[in-house]
Amino acid sequence: MKLGIGIGWRPEIAAAVEALPGIDWVEAVAENICAGHLPDSLVRLRERGVTVVPHGVSLGLGGADRPDADRLADLAARAELLAAPLVTEHIAFVRAGGPRTASAALEAGHLLPVPRTRDALDVLCENVRIAQESLPVPLALENIAALISWPDEELTEGQFLAELVERTGVRLLIDVANLHTNHVNRGEDPATALDELPVEAIAYVHVAGGIEKDGVWHDTHAHPVTRPVLDVLAELRSRVDPPGVLLERDDDFPPAGGLAAELATIRATLDRAAAGATPPAAATGAAHRPPAGAAAVADGVRDRLAGAQSALLRALVAGDPAPPGFDAHRIGVQSHALAAKRAGVVAKVAPELPKILGAGYRPAFLAYAGSTPMSAGYRRDALDFAESLLIAGQPADEAARRELTHWWQDRAAARPPRRTTRLIRAARAALVGR
Repeated sequence: MKLGIGIGWRPEIAAAVEALPGIDWVEAVAENICAGHLPDSLVRLRERGVTVVPHGVSLGLGGADRPDADRLADLAARAELLAAPLVTEHIAFVRAGGPRTASAALEAGHLLPVPRTRDALDVLCENVRIAQESLPVPLALENIAALISWPDEELTEGQFLAELVERTGVRLLIDVANLHTNHVNRGEDPATALDELPVEAIAYVHVAGGIEKDGVWHDTHAHPVTRPVLDVLAELRSRVDPPGVLLERDDDFPPAGGLAAELATIRATLDRAAAGATPPAAATGAAHRPPAGAAAVADGVRDRLAGAQSALLRALVAGDPAPPGFDAHRIGVQSHALAAKRAGVVAKVAPELPKILGAGYRPAFLAYAGSTPMSAGYRRDALDFAESLLIAGQPADEAARRELTHWWQDRAAARPPRRTTRLIRAARAALVGR
């Protein structure tokens, strides 16, 4: 299916997206769409014939556990609600711990890289097949950006993606910004990855901005698309004519004119690359037919992966030491980035908290995040953060503390638990985490 040129639909820029000329399709974060009810903006876009593709962020298909049936059902429902031609997700894990490791279940709040090993590929392939059987439309999976590298990997990114496609028939969503990110952060050549992966399986392409700080590329989706990312897009276009190309922007949105200018630059990059290349094959997005009767992954393989992913996630969000073979400095940078992201997302889902706490919000939240891993979603995280402040007698300003108490009571319970209750909860969590 030919998608054309699109943009990531976000509520903050809904009006601008509707007004942009030449938009063939949009992508919406699946988890931000309420079941049974579409935002009016998406309804209007669909009435104009604009295709809407749901983009999932919470399945965690690269995790050690099999995909959650409820999450799959939710993604399927959104695909049907939107009459989407396909759905997309990520090659990543987003949570770890739990029964397989006899430890507390933790949420990353972020897409984390899967080790490119045979065991991890076996688990991913089985998880993908489970997802494919549960979804009403084809599935495409996105390569992610990463700051950290797993030790003792057995495959390159291109090899890993090629074998995933061959074994499952899944389509690919290639993010050229993520290929650039992995070039800066992990020394991986985007051209080599493009040479190795099956470009005919590409469903569409993401283009996004980021920023480099101290030799580390941060895939922010909050900055303009840079020339190196456009160069990777041109490399891809010289090999294949992708069915769709989409601009992603998630924060610090520019005016509508800025979005239009970025889209124009993307179109120009594609046109120049097409004009200067040997006529490439067109990516059809057609899936390969996976082999029938694939063997089930042994529980021991999943358990080993669960232990490794749990150790990494605990180092990132719970203050544990870096697992053997990992770069401890990079773990620290990633840990800080995850805490900062948590602070930013909580400020969005609970905007009253920064208003109540003022300039003290961010340092208070970062201190909380450093000792309290996220175990559920961001809304629960906001409540737990407020609860922790109240139990500690914070904020010091009595009026602000009273306002925070009222905010918490409106959303959680009649009154914050007493300090004794909090200590008991902490003791239980520590026992589970051992």
